[in-house]
Amino acid sequence: MRLVIARCSVDYAGRLTAHLPSAPRLILVKADGSVSIHADDRAYKPLNWMSPPCTLKEGSGEDEGVWTVINKAGEKLIITMEEVLHDSTHELGVDPGLIKDGVEAHLQELLADRIDTLGEGYTLIRREYMTAIGPVDILCRDADGQTVAVEIKRRGEIDGVEQLTRYLELLNRDPHLAPVRGIFAAQEIKPQARVLATDRGIGCHVLDYDALRGIEDDKLRLF
Repeated sequence: MRLVIARCSVDYAGRLTAHLPSAPRLILVKADGSVSIHADDRAYKPLNWMSPPCTLKEGSGEDEGVWTVINKAGEKLIITMEEVLHDSTHELGVDPGLIKDGVEAHLQELLADRIDTLGEGYTLIRREYMTAIGPVDILCRDADGQTVAVEIKRRGEIDGVEQLTRYLELLNRDPHLAPVRGIFAAQEIKPQARVLATDRGIGCHVLDYDALRGIEDDKLRLF
């Protein structure tokens, strides 16, 4: 990972245009090729970013100090450096991935055993399908034979959708798996997470923990 702290301005040209005026910012260049620009006042969410696959070109001569990041759709992120305050590179290696709490781990195990909970005709490929950025909770196929990546959370929030989005970007590069669609599965899915998932073509599925464990609801039911 490369960390650059610089006074810079940023311009994005693609489906829309955006401009960040000159200010000190943190620029992250990750091993997967992604580039993101961060401020110091908004937790983990970047001000702007370019997801992989993309290419980074550092200008020289008259264009020295200008970084141009281009993705496969031809969209551009142009970073104009005015003053570089810090520039370092660090080898992080392969991350072991997030260690889930007991409920999430059990949800994954139960859903793998009852994969048809997602729909008739679903078949399991494997649990913990490893990618370069961590394991996908469940990889399976639907009734039409399409590959499906499932991210499981106890409480479904926006960061879980972002995580699944990154997995899908990688999995869809594999010709043996593509096209791969995603399902965000949780006991509770926050409205903002559902909106973001829907916007990205990701399905949402609410998991009933007791039903997966085979425990009947003791509430009165009308049939």
